[in-house]
Amino acid sequence: MTHRLPTDLLAQLLQRLFLSVLMLLAPVLAHAQLSEAQRDYVLGPGDVVRVSVYQNQDLTLETRITESGAISYPLLGQVRLGGLSVPQAEKVIADGLKNGNFVRQPQVSILVTQVRGNQASVLGMVNRPGRYPIEQTGMRLSELLATAGGIAQGGSDQVVLSGMRDRKPLRIVIDVPLLFAQSGGVNDPVIANGDTVYVERMPMVYIYGEVQRPGAMRLERDMTVLQGLASGGGLTQRGTEKGLRLHRRGADGKVQILQPGMNDPLQNGDVIYLRESLF
Repeated sequence: MTHRLPTDLLAQLLQRLFLSVLMLLAPVLAHAQLSEAQRDYVLGPGDVVRVSVYQNQDLTLETRITESGAISYPLLGQVRLGGLSVPQAEKVIADGLKNGNFVRQPQVSILVTQVRGNQASVLGMVNRPGRYPIEQTGMRLSELLATAGGIAQGGSDQVVLSGMRDRKPLRIVIDVPLLFAQSGGVNDPVIANGDTVYVERMPMVYIYGEVQRPGAMRLERDMTVLQGLASGGGLTQRGTEKGLRLHRRGADGKVQILQPGMNDPLQNGDVIYLRESLF
């Protein structure tokens, strides 16, 4: 004789089975929700982390990593997590629980709820200047600039990266267009905690006198005097090339008045003056 379970009891059993499977998969789902970038993130002072151990609710903790890079964790006391990736930090806590005979097979998951530790600053002529978290190891300069909205209108093509490497000061100037050149002539530097990227204003030259469009103009790469005159619309009918003078500030701060050739290169801050022809 076949016995059938009541519908309500069957529904309860199925519900319990579903919840059991869901709890079993919870650590896997938690890890799956983290992107690869988050898993590679290196923990630092100020980060807020949520630590949970499967089937050990009393070991769940949400806390901030101290300036010394440690957290106070139940049963283990002070645990140093600063400088570790998320998987490495999970292993440190799991090993501590296992070696201390607190949990037989601990399944530890760590979620970074607030990023405060590893940050870099982007200043100057960018669309969104500020401090930005380094959410993954190996973050490149181009990625940090993109996070800051890219170089703003009026910004230079060259940026300055400063920071510390191996306890030594670092300062390099990077030509951004060359980062994307096919020749790959410039490496895309890796950003480290505490780095500062500064984008200066674009270099300018100034032209006035007997030209069609006097005023300030962007100094393009390898621009010559002739190209500068062309950008200013050329000479007026009263202008003469013989009246061309170039005002340039030297390293000592004094302004020199030069009579350049048409193919001479211009420098940032140069002032071109075209005098009126006497005849």
